[in-house]
Amino acid sequence: AATAAAGLVRTGGGGGESSTGGGGGGQYPSGTVEMYVGASAGGSSDLISRAVSKGLSDNLGASFPVINREGANGALAAAEVANATPDGSKIAIQNASLFTITPMAVAPDEVTNLDDFDVVQGVSRDDYVLVTNPASGYRNLDDIRNATSVVRYATTGVGTGAQLSAALLFKTSNVNAQAVPFDGGAPALAAVLGNQVDAASIQVGEAIENIRSGKLTPLAVFGPDRIEYLPEVPTAKEQGLDVEVTQYRFMTVPKGTPQEVKDRLIEGMKTTFSTDGYMEFNKQNSLTPMELSGDEVVAQLQKDKQRYADLVAQYDVSLSNEG
Repeated sequence: AATAAAGLVRTGGGGGESSTGGGGGGQYPSGTVEMYVGASAGGSSDLISRAVSKGLSDNLGASFPVINREGANGALAAAEVANATPDGSKIAIQNASLFTITPMAVAPDEVTNLDDFDVVQGVSRDDYVLVTNPASGYRNLDDIRNATSVVRYATTGVGTGAQLSAALLFKTSNVNAQAVPFDGGAPALAAVLGNQVDAASIQVGEAIENIRSGKLTPLAVFGPDRIEYLPEVPTAKEQGLDVEVTQYRFMTVPKGTPQEVKDRLIEGMKTTFSTDGYMEFNKQNSLTPMELSGDEVVAQLQKDKQRYADLVAQYDVSLSNEG
Protein backbone atom coordinates (compact mmCIF):
# COMPACT_ATOMS: atom_id res chain seq x y z
CA ALA A 1 0.00 0.00 0.00
CA ALA A 2 2.84 2.33 0.80
CA THR A 3 4.28 1.74 -2.65
CA ALA A 4 0.96 2.59 -4.23
CA ALA A 5 0.72 5.74 -2.17
CA ALA A 6 4.18 6.83 -3.18
CA GLY A 7 2.94 7.77 -6.62
CA LEU A 8 0.54 10.23 -5.01
CA VAL A 9 2.96 11.76 -2.58
CA ARG A 10 5.55 14.45 -2.98
CA THR A 11 7.76 14.83 0.05
CA GLY A 12 7.36 18.40 1.27
CA GLY A 13 10.54 20.42 1.45
CA GLY A 14 9.49 23.97 0.90
CA GLY A 15 12.96 25.13 -0.12
CA GLY A 16 13.47 28.64 1.12
CA GLU A 17 9.80 29.55 1.35
CA SER A 18 8.60 31.14 4.54
CA SER A 19 5.59 29.78 6.37
CA THR A 20 2.72 32.18 5.88
CA GLY A 21 -0.95 31.68 6.40
CA GLY A 22 -4.04 33.69 5.69
CA GLY A 23 -3.11 37.00 7.22
CA GLY A 24 -0.59 38.27 4.68
CA GLY A 25 -3.04 40.18 2.54
CA GLY A 26 -3.05 37.74 -0.38
CA GLN A 27 -5.11 34.65 -1.04
CA TYR A 28 -4.35 31.73 1.25
CA PRO A 29 -1.91 30.04 1.13
CA SER A 30 0.83 32.54 0.32
CA GLY A 31 3.70 30.30 1.44
CA THR A 32 4.61 26.96 2.96
CA VAL A 33 1.98 25.37 5.21
CA GLU A 34 3.28 22.87 7.77
CA MET A 35 1.07 19.80 7.99
CA TYR A 36 1.64 17.82 11.17
CA VAL A 37 0.92 14.12 11.57
CA GLY A 38 0.95 12.52 15.00
CA ALA A 39 2.29 9.13 13.95
CA SER A 40 5.39 7.52 12.53
CA ALA A 41 6.13 7.33 8.82
CA GLY A 42 4.51 4.45 6.94
CA GLY A 43 1.32 4.07 8.95
CA SER A 44 -2.20 4.95 7.85
CA SER A 45 -2.18 8.43 9.42
CA ASP A 46 1.08 9.25 7.67
CA LEU A 47 0.01 7.92 4.27
CA ILE A 48 -3.35 9.71 4.40
CA SER A 49 -1.71 12.97 5.41
CA ARG A 50 0.78 12.71 2.58
CA ALA A 51 -1.90 11.94 0.00
CA VAL A 52 -3.94 14.95 1.11
CA SER A 53 -0.77 17.07 1.25
CA LYS A 54 -0.05 16.21 -2.37
CA GLY A 55 -3.59 17.16 -3.36
CA LEU A 56 -3.50 20.45 -1.49
CA SER A 57 -0.13 21.31 -3.00
CA ASP A 58 -1.43 20.63 -6.49
CA ASN A 59 -4.75 22.40 -6.03
CA LEU A 60 -3.78 25.41 -3.92
CA GLY A 61 -0.40 26.19 -5.47
CA ALA A 62 1.75 26.01 -2.33
CA SER A 63 3.92 23.53 -0.47
CA PHE A 64 2.30 21.47 2.31
CA PRO A 65 5.24 19.53 3.82
CA VAL A 66 4.26 16.73 6.19
CA ILE A 67 6.02 16.82 9.55
CA ASN A 68 5.93 13.65 11.65
CA ARG A 69 5.60 14.39 15.36
CA GLU A 70 4.72 10.94 16.63
CA GLY A 71 3.85 10.14 20.21
CA ALA A 72 0.98 10.11 22.72
CA ASN A 73 -1.57 9.01 20.09
CA GLY A 74 -1.17 12.26 18.21
CA ALA A 75 -1.19 14.63 21.19
CA LEU A 76 2.27 16.02 20.43
CA ALA A 77 1.33 16.95 16.87
CA ALA A 78 -2.01 18.29 18.08
CA ALA A 79 -0.23 20.61 20.52
CA GLU A 80 1.83 22.07 17.67
CA VAL A 81 -1.38 23.08 15.91
CA ALA A 82 -3.35 24.13 18.99
CA ASN A 83 -0.57 26.54 20.02
CA ALA A 84 0.05 27.91 16.52
CA THR A 85 -0.99 31.29 15.21
CA PRO A 86 -4.52 30.85 13.77
CA ASP A 87 -3.62 31.82 10.23
CA GLY A 88 -3.53 28.41 8.51
CA SER A 89 0.27 28.12 8.56
CA LYS A 90 0.06 24.96 10.71
CA ILE A 91 -2.63 22.36 10.12
CA ALA A 92 -3.14 18.66 10.86
CA ILE A 93 -5.25 15.68 9.93
CA GLN A 94 -6.10 14.24 13.34
CA ASN A 95 -7.40 10.91 14.62
CA ALA A 96 -10.82 10.56 16.24
CA SER A 97 -9.38 8.37 19.00
CA LEU A 98 -7.34 11.27 20.39
CA PHE A 99 -10.61 12.97 21.33
CA THR A 100 -12.94 10.00 21.96
CA ILE A 101 -10.68 7.41 23.64
CA THR A 102 -7.43 8.94 24.86
CA PRO A 103 -9.19 11.14 27.47
CA MET A 104 -10.08 7.90 29.31
CA ALA A 105 -6.42 6.84 29.45
CA VAL A 106 -4.53 9.96 30.49
CA ALA A 107 -4.54 12.46 33.34
CA PRO A 108 -7.01 15.36 33.01
CA ASP A 109 -4.20 17.84 32.35
CA GLU A 110 -2.97 15.67 29.46
CA VAL A 111 -6.29 15.58 27.58
CA THR A 112 -6.29 17.18 24.13
CA ASN A 113 -9.33 19.45 23.99
CA LEU A 114 -11.35 19.52 20.79
CA ASP A 115 -12.32 23.09 21.64
CA ASP A 116 -8.75 24.17 20.86
CA PHE A 117 -9.35 23.44 17.16
CA ASP A 118 -11.67 24.22 14.33
CA VAL A 119 -12.64 21.00 12.57
CA VAL A 120 -12.53 21.78 8.86
CA GLN A 121 -13.38 18.63 6.92
CA GLY A 122 -13.76 14.88 7.36
CA VAL A 123 -11.42 12.61 5.42
CA SER A 124 -11.83 8.82 5.76
CA ARG A 125 -12.47 5.86 8.05
CA ASP A 126 -10.06 3.02 8.73
CA ASP A 127 -11.36 -0.10 10.49
CA TYR A 128 -9.40 -2.16 12.98
CA VAL A 129 -8.64 -5.87 12.59
CA LEU A 130 -7.28 -8.30 15.18
CA VAL A 131 -4.46 -10.30 13.61
CA THR A 132 -2.01 -12.97 14.72
CA ASN A 133 1.26 -14.26 13.36
CA PRO A 134 0.70 -17.81 12.02
CA ALA A 135 3.64 -18.91 14.20
CA SER A 136 1.65 -17.96 17.31
CA GLY A 137 -0.65 -20.95 16.87
CA TYR A 138 -3.81 -18.82 17.15
CA ARG A 139 -6.04 -19.45 14.13
CA ASN A 140 -9.39 -18.08 15.34
CA LEU A 141 -11.05 -16.41 18.31
CA ASP A 142 -11.78 -19.75 19.95
CA ASP A 143 -8.03 -20.38 20.10
CA ILE A 144 -7.64 -17.02 21.83
CA ARG A 145 -10.50 -17.77 24.22
CA ASN A 146 -8.89 -21.10 25.16
CA ALA A 147 -5.37 -19.71 25.61
CA THR A 148 -3.60 -21.16 28.64
CA SER A 149 -0.98 -18.43 28.88
CA VAL A 150 -1.10 -14.63 28.83
CA VAL A 151 -1.85 -13.30 25.35
CA ARG A 152 0.53 -10.43 24.59
CA TYR A 153 -0.75 -8.07 21.93
CA ALA A 154 0.54 -4.94 20.24
CA THR A 155 -1.48 -1.77 19.98
CA THR A 156 -0.70 1.56 18.37
CA GLY A 157 -0.43 3.22 21.78
CA VAL A 158 -2.22 3.88 25.06
CA GLY A 159 -5.59 5.53 24.57
CA THR A 160 -5.96 4.47 20.94
CA GLY A 161 -8.76 2.67 19.15
CA ALA A 162 -6.40 -0.26 18.70
CA GLN A 163 -6.03 -0.54 22.46
CA LEU A 164 -9.74 -0.11 23.19
CA SER A 165 -10.90 -2.59 20.54
CA ALA A 166 -8.56 -5.31 21.78
CA ALA A 167 -9.16 -4.48 25.44
CA LEU A 168 -12.90 -4.89 25.01
CA LEU A 169 -12.46 -8.08 22.98
CA PHE A 170 -10.27 -9.74 25.59
CA LYS A 171 -12.38 -8.46 28.49
CA THR A 172 -15.63 -9.75 27.02
CA SER A 173 -13.91 -13.08 26.25
CA ASN A 174 -12.42 -13.41 29.76
CA VAL A 175 -8.93 -13.81 28.25
CA ASN A 176 -5.85 -13.03 30.31
CA ALA A 177 -4.11 -10.52 28.04
CA GLN A 178 -1.39 -7.88 28.22
CA ALA A 179 -1.12 -4.85 25.94
CA VAL A 180 2.25 -3.85 24.50
CA PRO A 181 1.83 -0.25 23.26
CA PHE A 182 3.78 1.14 20.32
CA ASP A 183 3.81 4.68 18.93
CA GLY A 184 1.97 4.05 15.69
CA GLY A 185 0.76 1.35 13.34
CA ALA A 186 4.06 0.63 11.59
CA PRO A 187 6.00 -0.48 14.72
CA ALA A 188 2.98 -2.45 16.01
CA LEU A 189 2.77 -4.23 12.67
CA ALA A 190 6.49 -5.01 12.78
CA ALA A 191 6.11 -6.52 16.25
CA VAL A 192 3.43 -9.00 15.23
CA LEU A 193 5.18 -9.84 11.95
CA GLY A 194 8.34 -10.53 13.95
CA ASN A 195 6.37 -12.75 16.35
CA GLN A 196 7.45 -10.52 19.24
CA VAL A 197 3.81 -10.45 20.35
CA ASP A 198 0.98 -12.94 19.95
CA ALA A 199 -1.53 -10.64 18.29
CA ALA A 200 -2.23 -7.06 17.35
CA SER A 201 -5.17 -4.76 16.75
CA ILE A 202 -4.15 -2.79 13.67
CA GLN A 203 -5.92 -0.64 11.13
CA VAL A 204 -6.92 -2.67 8.09
CA GLY A 205 -5.01 -0.47 5.67
CA GLU A 206 -1.78 -1.20 7.50
CA ALA A 207 -2.33 -4.96 7.78
CA ILE A 208 -4.14 -6.02 4.63
CA GLU A 209 -1.17 -6.76 2.36
CA ASN A 210 0.34 -9.08 4.97
CA ILE A 211 -3.07 -10.69 5.48
CA ARG A 212 -3.41 -11.35 1.75
CA SER A 213 0.11 -12.77 1.57
CA GLY A 214 -0.53 -15.12 4.50
CA LYS A 215 1.94 -13.45 6.85
CA LEU A 216 -0.89 -12.48 9.20
CA THR A 217 -4.08 -14.32 10.19
CA PRO A 218 -7.16 -12.08 10.68
CA LEU A 219 -9.50 -13.09 13.51
CA ALA A 220 -12.07 -10.28 13.66
CA VAL A 221 -12.84 -6.77 12.43
CA PHE A 222 -14.25 -4.22 14.82
CA GLY A 223 -16.59 -2.20 12.60
CA PRO A 224 -20.40 -2.33 12.63
CA ASP A 225 -20.40 -4.58 9.55
CA ARG A 226 -17.98 -6.69 7.54
CA ILE A 227 -15.83 -4.55 5.30
CA GLU A 228 -15.50 -4.88 1.55
CA TYR A 229 -11.71 -5.24 1.73
CA LEU A 230 -11.87 -8.33 4.01
CA PRO A 231 -15.32 -9.80 3.26
CA GLU A 232 -14.51 -13.22 4.72
CA VAL A 233 -13.50 -11.87 8.13
CA PRO A 234 -16.42 -11.72 10.60
CA THR A 235 -16.99 -8.79 12.92
CA ALA A 236 -16.45 -9.15 16.63
CA LYS A 237 -20.20 -8.67 17.09
CA GLU A 238 -20.92 -11.59 14.74
CA GLN A 239 -18.78 -13.68 17.06
CA GLY A 240 -20.80 -12.72 20.12
CA LEU A 241 -18.68 -9.87 21.44
CA ASP A 242 -20.04 -6.39 22.13
CA VAL A 243 -17.13 -4.59 20.50
CA GLU A 244 -17.43 -1.87 17.86
CA VAL A 245 -14.54 0.56 17.49
CA THR A 246 -13.49 2.46 14.38
CA GLN A 247 -10.90 5.10 13.52
CA TYR A 248 -11.53 8.12 11.34
CA ARG A 249 -9.63 11.26 10.48
CA PHE A 250 -10.36 14.90 9.79
CA MET A 251 -8.57 18.14 9.02
CA THR A 252 -8.08 20.63 11.86
CA VAL A 253 -6.69 24.14 12.25
CA PRO A 254 -6.11 26.30 15.36
CA LYS A 255 -9.24 27.72 16.97
CA GLY A 256 -10.14 31.08 15.50
CA THR A 257 -8.64 30.52 12.06
CA PRO A 258 -10.33 32.84 9.52
CA GLN A 259 -13.21 31.32 7.58
CA GLU A 260 -11.58 32.17 4.25
CA VAL A 261 -8.62 29.98 5.20
CA LYS A 262 -10.90 27.08 6.14
CA ASP A 263 -12.90 27.55 2.95
CA ARG A 264 -9.73 27.31 0.86
CA LEU A 265 -8.71 24.10 2.63
CA ILE A 266 -12.18 22.64 2.08
CA GLU A 267 -11.98 23.60 -1.57
CA GLY A 268 -8.57 21.97 -1.98
CA MET A 269 -9.59 18.83 -0.13
CA LYS A 270 -12.85 18.34 -2.01
CA THR A 271 -11.03 18.75 -5.30
CA THR A 272 -8.47 16.18 -4.14
CA PHE A 273 -11.17 13.73 -3.05
CA SER A 274 -12.76 13.84 -6.51
CA THR A 275 -9.60 12.82 -8.38
CA ASP A 276 -9.15 9.31 -9.71
CA GLY A 277 -5.73 9.15 -8.07
CA TYR A 278 -7.05 9.86 -4.59
CA MET A 279 -10.02 7.50 -4.95
CA GLU A 280 -7.59 4.77 -6.02
CA PHE A 281 -5.41 5.62 -3.02
CA ASN A 282 -8.40 4.99 -0.74
CA LYS A 283 -9.04 1.60 -2.34
CA GLN A 284 -5.41 0.54 -2.25
CA ASN A 285 -5.21 1.45 1.43
CA SER A 286 -8.60 -0.05 2.39
CA LEU A 287 -10.03 3.32 3.44
CA THR A 288 -13.72 4.18 3.50
CA PRO A 289 -14.42 7.81 2.51
CA MET A 290 -15.89 9.83 5.39
CA GLU A 291 -15.91 13.22 3.73
CA LEU A 292 -18.26 14.94 6.16
CA SER A 293 -18.48 18.62 6.98
CA GLY A 294 -16.64 19.86 10.05
CA ASP A 295 -19.90 20.17 12.02
CA GLU A 296 -20.88 16.59 11.15
CA VAL A 297 -17.49 15.34 12.29
CA VAL A 298 -17.85 17.12 15.63
CA ALA A 299 -21.30 15.55 16.15
CA GLN A 300 -19.89 12.07 15.40
CA LEU A 301 -17.00 12.63 17.81
CA GLN A 302 -19.38 13.57 20.61
CA LYS A 303 -21.56 10.52 19.96
CA ASP A 304 -18.62 8.10 19.88
CA LYS A 305 -17.02 9.59 22.99
CA GLN A 306 -20.15 8.83 25.01
CA ARG A 307 -20.56 5.34 23.51
CA TYR A 308 -16.97 4.36 24.32
CA ALA A 309 -17.26 5.75 27.85
CA ASP A 310 -20.36 3.63 28.40
CA LEU A 311 -18.59 0.46 27.14
CA VAL A 312 -15.52 1.09 29.30
CA ALA A 313 -17.74 1.51 32.35
CA GLN A 314 -19.86 -1.55 31.52
CA TYR A 315 -16.88 -3.87 31.13
CA ASP A 316 -14.66 -2.21 33.77
CA VAL A 317 -11.81 -1.53 31.37
CA SER A 318 -8.90 0.64 32.51
CA LEU A 319 -7.05 1.93 29.47
CA SER A 320 -4.36 3.67 31.48
CA ASN A 321 -2.78 0.50 32.82
CA GLU A 322 -4.00 -2.52 30.95
CA GLY A 323 -4.97 -3.93 27.60
